[in-house]
Amino acid sequence: MTALTQRSDWARTAAARSWMTGIAVFVVVRTVGAWWLLYVGNRNHRTLHNMLASWDGQWMLALAGRGYDDIPAHLTDAHGQHSVDTAYAFFPGYPMVVRAVDVLPGFSTYAAAIATSLVAGAAATVAAYRIGQWCALRRWPADEARGDRAGLIMAVLFAATPMSVVLTMAYTEAIYCAFAGWALWMTLEKRWVEAGSLALCAGLTRTTAVGLIAVVLIAAFLHRRDGWRPWVGAAIAPLGWLAWIVFVGVRVGSPTGWFQVQSNGWDTRFDAGAATLRYLVDTLSLNQTAGDVITAWVILATMVLIVLAFVTRLPWQVSVYGTLAASTVLLSTGLMNSRARLLLPAFVLLTPVALALVRQSRTTQITVGVATTVTSAWFGAYMLGIYPYAI
Repeated sequence: MTALTQRSDWARTAAARSWMTGIAVFVVVRTVGAWWLLYVGNRNHRTLHNMLASWDGQWMLALAGRGYDDIPAHLTDAHGQHSVDTAYAFFPGYPMVVRAVDVLPGFSTYAAAIATSLVAGAAATVAAYRIGQWCALRRWPADEARGDRAGLIMAVLFAATPMSVVLTMAYTEAIYCAFAGWALWMTLEKRWVEAGSLALCAGLTRTTAVGLIAVVLIAAFLHRRDGWRPWVGAAIAPLGWLAWIVFVGVRVGSPTGWFQVQSNGWDTRFDAGAATLRYLVDTLSLNQTAGDVITAWVILATMVLIVLAFVTRLPWQVSVYGTLAASTVLLSTGLMNSRARLLLPAFVLLTPVALALVRQSRTTQITVGVATTVTSAWFGAYMLGIYPYAI
């Protein structure tokens, strides 16, 4: 057996193992979260059904079931307003997939939305595993076992982030993280057409995709002499995001139409981080609500992770994407109490933590995994079952 054949066999085995392990991690961690969410909901007279479709989930279900021009009037923006353009602040990728699943026998729109998020959440967890494994093997090329451990730890950290409860909700985070995570891994693997295609899908899902698209474009440009594939990947990567921005712009009658809808409805606009700084100062000095205090600490932790991503010399694709994904949140205005959820797409910034833990004892790794799982379960249930504001 040649070395090339052995390497190919290992790659197939590693891929199968990553899928099995990643899915198992997602199921276990999110089952713990769902159990505690159900308990907290019962104690606070809220059903699991309603909590998993709360806040923006109502918008997603309406868009999937009725389209953009037939949204119920009770669905409003952050100011309580409802106009003919309000719905166009939401990208169409997730509702389109939910509608496609909804046509299957036995599926309601709600069931299709939750099923879509569950499948996408599991796929995103596998992507987190593969990214962690890839970074570990880049650092320790001859230690495949360490690469697998890093992947496992990364999968646990992703599935147990503070607001990973949204991976099981009628929200866009699960499907976006799946598209973005796999697009980033394809970029690391120099599989340009696949990376561009997944970036296109991510661009139809959330505006956060601009950071991902930038990474794919830069990486493809750096490998522009490797044939036609980098050119194709770069060409298709921005098409999803651009298509929606242009479509909304034509509808509103302005090239910046989507940004106007977002700004007018949800006060979301670039401010170089001024609103985030005010929120941190006010929350950590005055606020007594656990949801806001923990959100403030999540923001601070994210800033530290951005620094660590560069200090620990992660692959630039990982560091730059994580930084850009976080920056779209930290450098803009908007609903501050949603920041813990909005930062979830920057999950690759957890890679330095995974690489540090892989050098620790098995006991330490298990302790951290259990602690993060329990904390995530509590915080997610608190934010959906007790916290009174939108997440």
